Amino acid sequence: MFTPSTLRTMLAGLALASAAAMADEVSVAVAANFTAPFKQIATDFEKDTGHKLVASFGSTGKFYAQIRNGAPFELLLAADDATPARLIQENAAVAASQFSYAIGKLVLWSAKPGVVDPAGEVLKRGSFQHIALTNPQLAPYGAAAVQTLQALGVYDRLAPRFVTAETTVQAYQFISSGNSPLGFVALSQVLKDGQIEGSAWVVPADLYTSIRQNAVILNKGRDKPGAAAFMNYLQGPKARAVIRGFGYGIEQ
Repeated sequence: MFTPSTLRTMLAGLALASAAAMADEVSVAVAANFTAPFKQIATDFEKDTGHKLVASFGSTGKFYAQIRNGAPFELLLAADDATPARLIQENAAVAASQFSYAIGKLVLWSAKPGVVDPAGEVLKRGSFQHIALTNPQLAPYGAAAVQTLQALGVYDRLAPRFVTAETTVQAYQFISSGNSPLGFVALSQVLKDGQIEGSAWVVPADLYTSIRQNAVILNKGRDKPGAAAFMNYLQGPKARAVIRGFGYGIEQ
């Protein structure tokens, strides 16, 4: 005869075995600026659901090209809303699955205190040799940086000083290493426990087109329970709290 304790142990074991049998491994292409929050959310998701996420981090523009060339991604967490919409139009993604998971914020940042003033006047003074930003053809944060410089009337003067990165992660590395004294990155990259290290100007949102970061299920993930489960999880309170904690806005 089984004791209650033994029975509970057996049932728990069966539940775990069942979950393991149903667990998916999902391949996710993630915009580079969202690396840190994604890793935290993925850890929680895997612990809570048993599904496993295999992530690649990079520029949205390059991911688009890879997906169109048959890359085995099942989910895309883009740095914009245009790329998921384009993939849907090209019948490469599931239309009903697209949603905005974060609203990005652009920041002009230096790893050193005192380099960037809180009003961004350093751009007008131009007292620097190089300024880093991501490729505006590949990354929405780079396009937003260009729009900001144009709105301030300093683009033509500063363009010869650009140090162009493929991703926001690379732009961050250029600045943090000192190869560029300042540059444009995502606010999420420079927040540590709610504080910005170094010096920064959080660019007013009216100087650039809103960075609405959208997620979409790609055709290869259409029938995968793990892909649908993560998309639901990303819209839940636990994931949203992480996203806000990294300085992103959230659609209500």
